[in-house]
Amino acid sequence: MNYLNENFLLPNETAERLFHEVAANQPIMDYHCHLPPEQLAGNVGFSNLSDMWLGGDHYKWRAMRAAGEPEALITGKDSSPKEKFDAWARTVPQAVRNPLHHWTHLELKRYFNTDLVLCPKTADEIWELANAKIAESSFTTQNICKDFDIRAVGTTDDPIDNLEHHIAFNASGHITKMLPTFRPDKAMITTNVAAWNAWTDQLASSAGTAIDSAAALITALKARHDYFHVNGCRLSDHGLEACPYIPCSDAEAATIFNKLRAEQTLDSTEAEQWMTYIMQHVARWNAARGWTLQFHIGPIRNNNTKMFKQLGPDTGYDSMLDEPVIRKFAAFLDSLAIEDALPKCIFYHINPNMLYALATLMGSYQDGITPGKMQLGSGWWHVDTLDGMRTQIEVLSSVGLLSKFVGMLTDSRSFLSFPRHEYFRRILCGIIGQDVEAGLIPDDEELLDQLIADICYRNAQRYFAFPGV
Repeated sequence: MNYLNENFLLPNETAERLFHEVAANQPIMDYHCHLPPEQLAGNVGFSNLSDMWLGGDHYKWRAMRAAGEPEALITGKDSSPKEKFDAWARTVPQAVRNPLHHWTHLELKRYFNTDLVLCPKTADEIWELANAKIAESSFTTQNICKDFDIRAVGTTDDPIDNLEHHIAFNASGHITKMLPTFRPDKAMITTNVAAWNAWTDQLASSAGTAIDSAAALITALKARHDYFHVNGCRLSDHGLEACPYIPCSDAEAATIFNKLRAEQTLDSTEAEQWMTYIMQHVARWNAARGWTLQFHIGPIRNNNTKMFKQLGPDTGYDSMLDEPVIRKFAAFLDSLAIEDALPKCIFYHINPNMLYALATLMGSYQDGITPGKMQLGSGWWHVDTLDGMRTQIEVLSSVGLLSKFVGMLTDSRSFLSFPRHEYFRRILCGIIGQDVEAGLIPDDEELLDQLIADICYRNAQRYFAFPGV
């Protein structure tokens, strides 16, 4: 059997039919990613495979370090793109059973039409053929989205962003829509008080108002939420170690705000109260607007102090946190449900040991009105893997409704990552196909086809209700 052949991850005829006749034909709703909006709006091309593939990809950087490649060939400024690519080519054969091996070769097949397996022997040939393709005038960000039938790209955006790239792109009539996501973490996280104050001043400028009180900050943030809504935003996103919950009154928030503006460090209780205060306001706005609130929970970031000082954040030195989160999660959700102000939510946890706890918690807040209102998100970050995706599907199936799942997202910074949707769809069809042939679910084509089409695209289309999608 050829590596990554047409029936890769499809163990039987039912799985093959579901993938080739149903899943493969669905458009893609990449509702959460970190693609640079200016690159999509500008329809940019790329200079070479190394810059396109390895630049900013901390998944690959971690693997290269584990393989013994020196940092100079990973993030170093003095090594050439080809030298970095050759280091990656040496790493790939050592990455068998890591999802990077699958992703690498799916990307080579889908973007560059080659079945070559990357290794030092094939590195030069792959480098030449890929760069020849990249050099074509048609190999641009917008054409990539068109080729993969991407209907929506959900970027991740600071509330102070003017969204000029989203506005320009969406005014041009593309079938792909680029929708912003409201990410207010900088309003919430007060570890660096000077940075918080600098950002708050930027918020004041973008909202066109003075911020001299907690109430004024909330007013300014709400103005940006309104602006994002007008420009197609339908999600907020919150990247936290854990869900905060210590109630914070308006009077307490005012005191905390004044302390921050005086550049005084908050104690741990005050810091969590402030996070709770901001999160509750954003959640209420989301509920009123019909938005979805995304929780990305559980990473411990920048573990390696030496390398953080050398390279900064998002360079491959983050890991899973193992602290309990459910009690405060439940209290936070309940505080909103009591007010009838609980929005649609998607829960992503980086630690797979938390999935059953999260899935059962979300079942406590399904409302009998919005199908799948509370969602258990697809495998994220360190569990965005073959096993991680299967585990998430099994957990959701066991204690929720897989049929209402909004499906896959890339969460990626790279325009080469869209085949991850194919990877997920093959895994999904493989699981369902095995269940059918084991007699665990009915062999009903109409039922199965609807299930697969819904999870791959239609559930997300209905759930998010992005304008123009």
